[in-house]
Amino acid sequence: MTRWLDDEEQQTWRAFLRAVAVVQSGLDAQLQAEAGMPHAYYELLVRLSEAPEGTLRMSALAGAVHSSRSRLSHAVGQLEQRGWVRRAPCPQDRRGQLAVLTAEGRRALQQAAPGHVEAVRRLLFDRLAPAQVRHLRGIAAAVAG
Repeated sequence: MTRWLDDEEQQTWRAFLRAVAVVQSGLDAQLQAEAGMPHAYYELLVRLSEAPEGTLRMSALAGAVHSSRSRLSHAVGQLEQRGWVRRAPCPQDRRGQLAVLTAEGRRALQQAAPGHVEAVRRLLFDRLAPAQVRHLRGIAAAVAG
């Protein structure tokens, strides 16, 4: 039996989709214009910068950004061409590979971060009251599991 959305759920769902699209496209446009990278590449650099020694297994990085391994491999290849990431063999598993943030990649991230944070504020947080921010955090945590 299909559990169709009622009118309120349908309106909420569509508002959610519009909000996600506005934020994602705004962040992507800002990063492309100011840092010459898509939001997906910025997120990879952030994840690596937060990892010990700027290094993650490719499979762990794919999981962290909810990407397929093939899509991640392509993105890391693009980041390698820019000199922002390098691949290294995994010492614990010869079949695995590591993605390693380079000094140049760290600099690119540091240069992109101020504009990105300002865009996040403008597109999301400046539009919400403090109570809405708390509610959004709880909703996002519940949806993410």
